[in-house]
Amino acid sequence: MNIVSIIIAILVFSFLVITHELGHFLFAKRAGIGVTEFSVGMGPRIFSTVKGETRYSVKAIPFGGSCMMVGEDEADPAPNAFNNKTVGERILTVVGGPLFNILCAFILSVFLIMGAGVNTPKVYSVNAGLGAEAAGIQVGDIIRNINGHRITTGGDIVLMQISDPLDGSDVTVEYERNGERNTVTYDPHYEAYRIGISYNSGAGSAEIGELAEGSPAAAAGLKAGDVITAVDGTATATGEALMQYFAQNPPDGSEITVTYERDDTSYEAKITPAFYEASVLGFEAAYYREKTGIGGTLIGAFRQAVYYVKLTFVSLKMLFTGSAGLSDMSGPVGIVSMISDTVEESASSGILDVVLNILNLSILLSVNLGIMNLLPLPALDGGRLIFLIVEGLRGKPVPPDKEGMVHMAGFALLMLLMVVVMFNDIRRIVGF
Repeated sequence: MNIVSIIIAILVFSFLVITHELGHFLFAKRAGIGVTEFSVGMGPRIFSTVKGETRYSVKAIPFGGSCMMVGEDEADPAPNAFNNKTVGERILTVVGGPLFNILCAFILSVFLIMGAGVNTPKVYSVNAGLGAEAAGIQVGDIIRNINGHRITTGGDIVLMQISDPLDGSDVTVEYERNGERNTVTYDPHYEAYRIGISYNSGAGSAEIGELAEGSPAAAAGLKAGDVITAVDGTATATGEALMQYFAQNPPDGSEITVTYERDDTSYEAKITPAFYEASVLGFEAAYYREKTGIGGTLIGAFRQAVYYVKLTFVSLKMLFTGSAGLSDMSGPVGIVSMISDTVEESASSGILDVVLNILNLSILLSVNLGIMNLLPLPALDGGRLIFLIVEGLRGKPVPPDKEGMVHMAGFALLMLLMVVVMFNDIRRIVGF
C-alpha cells in the first residue's frame, strides 16, 4: 500500500461515517433535539466554530465523525433533550443515520451507472460444449430467472450462486430474446483438467491474481503476482493470449511447462493439471454493463442499491449459520486496506477505472454500514431502536439505569469484537 491509496481509503471511509452521522444530525435538528457537537474526524480539535447551540469541529484524526446530542445517554430535564422528545421523533433520529447510508448508496449508484453503465443481466459469453450451449442460450440473451430466482441485474446472478449454489441437479433458466421469453432446462455438469490459477485475461500481461489452495500451480511454486509468459514453449504475451491458448489446447492431465516471470527473472515450472468437476451455469452474464438514459440510470441505481442490501443480508445469514466466521469479517483497518488495494489494482487502467471501482466498493460499504447499525444489538442504532419500540408499546420508557446497563454491556462486547476483527485485519495485511 502506498501513502496516496491509504489517504484515499481513509477519506472514503470517513465520508461514509460522516454521512451516517449527518443523518442523525439532520433528523435531530428537525425534531428540535439539541446537538452539542457535530465533528469531522476524531481525537483533539484542530478547528471548531459555534453556531447556535452546536459546535462544529474538525479533529486531528481524519477517521470518521460524531454527532453528540443533548440527553442522548442520560436523563436531562432540558426541553431540547433527546429523551424528552416523542417516541416517533426519537425513532426517526436513530434511523436517520442508516437511512442516509442507504440514500448515499443510491446516489453513488447513479454516478457509477453514469460512468460504467447499468448492470444488465445480458449473456456475453457461452461456454462451448456445456449444457447452456446445448440448450440454445446465446450471446445477447437477457437472463430473467434462474431456478426460481428473479434476475433483474447481473449482480442477482452472483447473489443466486452465493445463496443457492448449483448442486448438480438440472438448472432451469428463463431468458429473453428479441422480446420473447424462453425457458430451458439443462444439465450443469462440467469437468476439465486445471492447474488452479486465476489471471488477468485482458490485453495486459497474464499476471496471476489467485491460486487455489493445494492446486498443482501452487504445489509447483507459482505465486500471486507471477506473470505467465509461455506455455509449452508458446509465448503468451497477454492474458488474452493465454486464455486463447488454453481454449485451443485444453489441459488433458499431461504435464505442461509454464514459463513465468517474478521480480524480472524468468522461471520454468513443470505442472500436471488436476481433474476438476463442478456444476456451472455455462454462460457469463453477471458483469455486463451498458449505457442507458436518465430513466434507466435511476432504475438501475435503485436495483444496484437493492442488490447490495440483499447481499448484506445473505452475508449476515452466512455469519449466523456458520457458513462464514469472524475471520471473514473486516473492521476499519481491513476496510481501509480493501479500499487501498482497490485503488492500487485499478491505477494501471486509468483514473476513470479507479473512480468507478471506488464508487462500487463505497456503495457496498455504505449499505453495510447502514444495515449493520440497524441490527438489534446493544450499543448500535438497532439496539436503541428496540428500546424505543418497547417504550412505544408499553407507554413508558425502560428505566434509564437498566437501559444504560444493557448498552454498556453491549458496548463492551462490541469493543471485544472490534479487537478480534482488528487482529484478523492486521494478520491478513501482514500475512501471518
